[in-house]
Amino acid sequence: MQKHPTTSKIQPANRVNSVSEYYFSKKLKEIAALNAAGKDIISLGIGSPDKPPHANTIETLCADSRKPDTHGYQPYVGIPELRQAFAKWYKTWYGVELDANKEIQPLIGSKEGILHISLAFLNPGDSVLVPNPGYPTYSSVSRLAEARIIPYDLCEENGWQPDFEALEKIDLDNVKLMWVNYPNMPTGANASIELFQKLVDFGKRHNIIIANDNPYSFILNDKPLSILSIEGAKDICIEMNSMSKAHNMPGWRIGMLATNAQFVEWILRVKSNIDSGMFRPLQTAAVTALNSPKEWYDGMNRIYRSRRTIAEEIATTLGCTFDKKQVGLFLWAKIPDQLADSGELADKVLYQARVFITPGFVFGDNGKRYVRISLCATEEKLNEALQRIQENIK
Repeated sequence: MQKHPTTSKIQPANRVNSVSEYYFSKKLKEIAALNAAGKDIISLGIGSPDKPPHANTIETLCADSRKPDTHGYQPYVGIPELRQAFAKWYKTWYGVELDANKEIQPLIGSKEGILHISLAFLNPGDSVLVPNPGYPTYSSVSRLAEARIIPYDLCEENGWQPDFEALEKIDLDNVKLMWVNYPNMPTGANASIELFQKLVDFGKRHNIIIANDNPYSFILNDKPLSILSIEGAKDICIEMNSMSKAHNMPGWRIGMLATNAQFVEWILRVKSNIDSGMFRPLQTAAVTALNSPKEWYDGMNRIYRSRRTIAEEIATTLGCTFDKKQVGLFLWAKIPDQLADSGELADKVLYQARVFITPGFVFGDNGKRYVRISLCATEEKLNEALQRIQENIK
């Protein structure tokens, strides 16, 4: 009998050892196991909108999926109607003019955009400025690209904005890319024209690409802003946006990026060698979603405001403090002084009250004294979570 070689001497690429499994991937498996054991965990940890998209969006998907000629491969650059709809959406809501043919690239979700941007601009050893706290994927993808991560601090005392004086003291010679995310996740700090002007100026003076991840600007926010509204921003900035949050389409995996035509062309070289165009009915449905009226966004925000009130009560019950001005899909709250870190509080809430909230250390060590509560649960579930916490957490 022929012996098959074992894999005991096989090792993964170094880049695999530079990252670990995504926190929420691991935690959701644990929660699934707890639910299987009958624990009935209420999840307030993930930012996955629980409401459906606009009814017209779903109707478009269904109608176009029945057509016989919509099931083939699609253009890597997206169908023209989708690019035009994104351009119209940016003009309507952000006041930004975009060339639909050259300055917009549809994405299979923003997360893939982080990868494509990184591979398009970073050589091994190049440096990347990554916010702390910040979305963990900025760091993990930078490691996969074999770049050097330079964390920059976001602090409550500075409104969770970059400290530009501190940034100027860093050796920036080898920095190619800076990740920013406003409105901010996880802190809820809002964008401002002044902040975006400072970022554009910083990027231009140091020849650093500023990549703004902007999926939260429609949620509990009266005035959506884009970094591309700043004069000259397209020369040095890339902005990503997403259908996941504001349009209740997280599982649809539809996003976009906008920047100058040259940057788009370089990113497309990477993307076109990794994936293919989205299913056409998804794209046409996204067109419908992007044409949703103001009443759609207002209606969703009424729901989130009611949920936010309960989330604030949960945070207060846990002895946490928070900034009422924060925007977005979460409540970011500071834990009581007597607790060691956010992991202690999150575990206590999970195992004693059977409610999952996210410990802030997931987003960097500047988040270790904070927790994040998602608004992606019904008022009924949020009230039940509140009751469990009131009854079980002392």
